[in-house]
Amino acid sequence: MLRITELALPLHHPDEALPAAICKRLKISPRDLIRFKIARRAHDARDKMAILLVYSLDVAVKNEATVLAKFRKDRNVGTTPDTRYKFTAQAPAVQSEIRPVVIGAGPCGLFAGLILAQMGFRPIILDRGKVVRERTKDTWGLWRKSVLNPESNVQFGEGGAGTFSDGKLYSRIKDARHLDLGGEYRFQQRVEGIDIETRGDGTRHVRGLHIHDGSYLRADHVVLAIGHSARDTFAMLHEAGVYVEAKPFSLGVRIEHPQSWIDTARFGPSAGNPILGAADYSLSHHCKNGRTVYSFCMCPGGTVVAATSEEGRVATNGMSQYSRNERNANSGLVVGIDPERDYPGDPLAGIAFQRHWESLAYVAGGSSYKAPAQRLGDLLEGKPSSALGQVVPSYRPGVTMGDLSECLPEFAITAMREALPVFGRQIPGYDHPDVLLTGVETRTSSPVRFKRGDDLQSLNTRGLYPAGEGAGYAGGILSAAVDGIKI
Repeated sequence: MLRITELALPLHHPDEALPAAICKRLKISPRDLIRFKIARRAHDARDKMAILLVYSLDVAVKNEATVLAKFRKDRNVGTTPDTRYKFTAQAPAVQSEIRPVVIGAGPCGLFAGLILAQMGFRPIILDRGKVVRERTKDTWGLWRKSVLNPESNVQFGEGGAGTFSDGKLYSRIKDARHLDLGGEYRFQQRVEGIDIETRGDGTRHVRGLHIHDGSYLRADHVVLAIGHSARDTFAMLHEAGVYVEAKPFSLGVRIEHPQSWIDTARFGPSAGNPILGAADYSLSHHCKNGRTVYSFCMCPGGTVVAATSEEGRVATNGMSQYSRNERNANSGLVVGIDPERDYPGDPLAGIAFQRHWESLAYVAGGSSYKAPAQRLGDLLEGKPSSALGQVVPSYRPGVTMGDLSECLPEFAITAMREALPVFGRQIPGYDHPDVLLTGVETRTSSPVRFKRGDDLQSLNTRGLYPAGEGAGYAGGILSAAVDGIKI
């Protein structure tokens, strides 16, 4: 089949316009078009008065080779790519009793486990959290009752930190394939120690794992897919001598607008059109103080959620349901952090940096897991907020209005004050005085990187395969899953 990309049609085009456009694009007659399917549909809303739908299509035609030859210099016409995964190895018929272990059942760990199982290696997948049904109850316990379970929450448990957002991966990978192929899940199994053997040639090799319940798991090959919030595991690995270094991340707030404001600003008179759905955005500004402010993890029609995994701290994140039909749009509004500039020295200093601001946010919110919040207009004027404006907060268990400068570094506040009016010129209404800022967003990505070599193993520990967000090699649900496949 052929792949056509960047085929644009008006938003309200009739059904018959698509096959006609294909024939026109390929310069063939309708009788030479056998069939087609839509691989991807996006929209181009740069001109709000004339929004376009932009298609990528897989097309079967008569005399395919002849048609392809005509467009050999056209980057938007080519052969449909083969996206089937090609396994790099297959387990031997007789295997060692020592099975590969994956630590973490988030997107990275689940996909690493699936690939290992499909290759016949019978992996064991460990996770410190609970199965998703029990985990959901614990997570709602924080959101509804301000009761935190440090081992079962937004960060830890089956599905990982992205479980409650969008259904991007979870609905597709929660099936029995791991188990049918010999894989095994073990939940509520927190890894507290790692055995490393130093051999005569000076090389270090993984030998096994110590579990929090006192059990021991023999292992020669361990995929480290622990997520960006497994701070105690970071420390344990560092103490065991596994090579780790500090890495940049970002911190800031979640910014909330009514979704209707964003839809109108982005789509004009087409706002609310079900074909377009809820509008999103991506923004960035380089500030005079050398910092960059940017939107992060934008959640159309979503909610701001309590994402802490440690007692006495507040951390926020955002999520969207698949329907994306909640009242507000929210996004991280975050400022870049540089290890050498902001916390030099110790490779784990970024964790202490995060914890410091999360603890201040907990106090500013009233020491009850409510989050501190401030109206945008008050932030720009440098005064605390005492009441909400037009924007109703979605964060549970609630917000406490106040002054975000109490729980964010001065450079971050200064940078946001500069960036917000700029963003308001790009998206009208973005810097409306009643827009709500909720703090703090600290877990945009891992503050550390467990470096790996070309063979994907730790630089100084053979048999250890750092992967995903926690290892510093991904930044989101999809990229973490891809890294799990790669590893």
